[in-house]
Amino acid sequence: MADDAELLERMRAKRAPTQALLGLELEHLDSEAGKTRFRMLVTEQFCNPMGSLQGGIVTTALDDASATAVIVKAGRRVGVPTIEFKVSFFGPARVGQTVWFEGRVLKLGRTVSFAEADMVDEKGKLLARLTTSCMVVDVDGPGLFVEKAPA
Repeated sequence: MADDAELLERMRAKRAPTQALLGLELEHLDSEAGKTRFRMLVTEQFCNPMGSLQGGIVTTALDDASATAVIVKAGRRVGVPTIEFKVSFFGPARVGQTVWFEGRVLKLGRTVSFAEADMVDEKGKLLARLTTSCMVVDVDGPGLFVEKAPA
């Protein structure tokens, strides 16, 4: 099993398509604790007419952060299809702002797991929270990933 530094580099090199689309950058992971932290710059194409990050985009990023936390905690190659989720919004993220999506596993089960993720601003203010349950399924084959271009 790879250590967290190796796993972080592997996951940065091959991202989920939604992470690449949204510009989510995986900054940190802790496989033992089941935690992840992604950074995102809020850009106009993901905002509503009021200049705030659109709720569906927030939800997608939160879902990716929580799912990735389950994946790293599982310690093996798994997929985590969502069974259900709930999102609460506490404040807006505006164009030009950097936000973070912090995922964490609440309970890792053999077939069903529970996780949550927060969106916070640069001051650590909570802007949104997702709670979710997901299946844990073994994955075969190459999967669908976007490779990061070499620097």
